[in-house]
Amino acid sequence: MTQPRIVPANLASGADLDLVMREGGDANGCRCQWFKLAQRDWKATGREARAARLEEQAGCGRPDAPTSGLLAYVDGEPAAWVAVEPRTAYPRLRTARIPWSGRDEDRDDADVWAITCFVVRKGFRGLGLAKALAVAAVDHARQGGATAVEGYPRAGDATVSDLYVGSVGIFAAAGLAVVSRPTTARAVMRLELA
Repeated sequence: MTQPRIVPANLASGADLDLVMREGGDANGCRCQWFKLAQRDWKATGREARAARLEEQAGCGRPDAPTSGLLAYVDGEPAAWVAVEPRTAYPRLRTARIPWSGRDEDRDDADVWAITCFVVRKGFRGLGLAKALAVAAVDHARQGGATAVEGYPRAGDATVSDLYVGSVGIFAAAGLAVVSRPTTARAVMRLELA
């Protein structure tokens, strides 16, 4: 495999993002909206509306627009996605137990960014794309002015569908370290950038 080319999603087309989501397993239904929508809104929003929301949030095809993530290309093919934005862009994170268990953080600190979702198309799995995207996401957050970046990965055994939040190894490859273990199956990882 050649080195993946990773770009902000606002420099990619909506069709490329859609292809990654359609061939990314559970991501086709979620479209990285789980952390973006309150429970009642999640239930009331269908896949098509979630797809439209993601394309708007990603700024696809609009280089001057803000973006909610990065796309990885392998040999010119759209292969994978990572969601990364200020932590405040994810309302469900604010009320979730995992990010805050055992920590006293300012939940409204927009200078802390979060890496929330990874999607790798079938046929491109096992190539190290999630690790490459995690590294690129940290760089993207740094360029965006983040003072810290966090992830909330699975720890230990997990199914492919459980790994949409990443694994400890993926985040460690990007320089993040475990700051808490709210459960045996989940970790909170963080890298100070400032």
